[in-house]
Amino acid sequence: MAARSLWRSRTGLLVAVTAACSGAAAASIATSDDPATTLKLCTAVPVRLFRDSVTAASIAFDYQYSLLGLREGSEERLKMKHEVHLRSAYKLQELCFKNGGIYIKLGQYLGQLEYLVPQEYVLVMRESMLNKCPVSSYQQVCEVFKKELGDEPDKIFSEFDPVPIASASLAQVHVARTHDGQKVAVKVQHTHMTDTAMTDHSTVNLIVNTLHRIFPTFDYRWLVDEMRESLPKELDFLEEAKNGEKCIYNFRKLSPHIAEAVYAPKVHWNLSTSKLLTMEYIDGAQINDITSIKKLGIQPSEVSKLVSHAFAEMMFKHGFVHCDPHAANLLVRPISSRSFSLFGNRKPQLVLLDHGLYKELDFTIRTSYAALWKGLVFSDAKAIKENSVKLGAGEDLYALFAGIMTMRPWNRVIDPAVDHLVIQGNESDRSELQMYASQYFPQISELLRRLPRVILLMLKTNDCLRAVNHALLQGPSLETFFIIGKISSDAVIEAKMMERRSFLSLPSIWMEEALVEARLFGIKLMLWLLKLRKALSLLTLNYL
Repeated sequence: MAARSLWRSRTGLLVAVTAACSGAAAASIATSDDPATTLKLCTAVPVRLFRDSVTAASIAFDYQYSLLGLREGSEERLKMKHEVHLRSAYKLQELCFKNGGIYIKLGQYLGQLEYLVPQEYVLVMRESMLNKCPVSSYQQVCEVFKKELGDEPDKIFSEFDPVPIASASLAQVHVARTHDGQKVAVKVQHTHMTDTAMTDHSTVNLIVNTLHRIFPTFDYRWLVDEMRESLPKELDFLEEAKNGEKCIYNFRKLSPHIAEAVYAPKVHWNLSTSKLLTMEYIDGAQINDITSIKKLGIQPSEVSKLVSHAFAEMMFKHGFVHCDPHAANLLVRPISSRSFSLFGNRKPQLVLLDHGLYKELDFTIRTSYAALWKGLVFSDAKAIKENSVKLGAGEDLYALFAGIMTMRPWNRVIDPAVDHLVIQGNESDRSELQMYASQYFPQISELLRRLPRVILLMLKTNDCLRAVNHALLQGPSLETFFIIGKISSDAVIEAKMMERRSFLSLPSIWMEEALVEARLFGIKLMLWLLKLRKALSLLTLNYL
């Protein structure tokens, strides 16, 4: 009887989603002025919508039927839940690949939300979504060129490679050469993106809301809201070009001490439109390609420090943050042929690609965020709670927020040990984090609902940077937290200096600065001792 009821629920869900999605499709088609596009949508959209409906109904039915009658917290239920998560993740993966476009973007986003969504979804999406994006045909590329620049690529450029060197969810990149001999990278938007984006967003929104009604703890409506806001900006390549220029301007104006080490490709504005972006071609090593980085004479540890430094400056001082720093969007090259470090290695330059997704942090949020990280690095429970509450976590979920920020349980977050935030990356650590995420899944959903969306993007950015640093160092790093502690503390003190203009407040600020410097010296001393121990170990091994 229960199974029959569930089947009726599944059938009802399928019918309801299909009907509502068809309405969304009709609305989208009705707004199109291009007959050819309308015809294409009339044939393609219903198929995509049907796939959405079947997948959503299948996942909902699987969860309800498979977990029916299993006691909460029992071994049997946990095992079954893992199997359902895995089956559902593969169903969602298949849907993303078949529909493409915004669905690939959604899959990539889920793959970066480590410990915020079930681990099975993260692993399945991460393994596939970044490396298996759809590729537009050369004919489709020519269509974009004709519409945007009035001619085919071979006429616009003296050379144009029809085979893309990279493809992402929204666009692909071709190598070309201008008529004056400059080598360029040309980013071409996938032709179907603009026409189907509105309908796709409506259907994803409907599915997420429907699943939330069936499973109240499954609340990822914030993700749909974020995509609705960010996708139009990411689809406008002129906006992306402006973001890149603003980012570099901020480094020159606000962080001149590091400006030379951060770069963005120059834009050829006369060969760029909202759907086609022509940029300077950059020859560099992908940031997770350790072998290539070493061949350039650059130490991966120096790259890790530069990445941490650059993004800390963006988050805590600039308030204008590149929110998609995964490995494919970060390149490394030497600053110049004459630039060497103290030990003879070449100094790295970080090249930032794909400037479509940026977020601005206003003064209040930026200051609270910097103060929160300062509290996390220095195990200051009072500061952690105070600034977590300011950012929206509330009196009841501030400890959980701190755990998500650092990927450490609360007892480790407030541990006074210098290396309390360092994740060893071993199986024990991973199991602890997975158990933590599973145990507090409803609370995590509630926390994500409360936090400002800009902070949700900061969480995603942190996850990306954590993965990049782990790839560069092949292990944990105390240096990263030293850099975060230093720059966040500087930002907090600068903010206090701006807010308190009275001379009477200066002594307390100077005292706070002195305490920070003392704590940072302790971390630096620990780093020096660790390096000394490592050097002695290597000497001992060589001697033996």
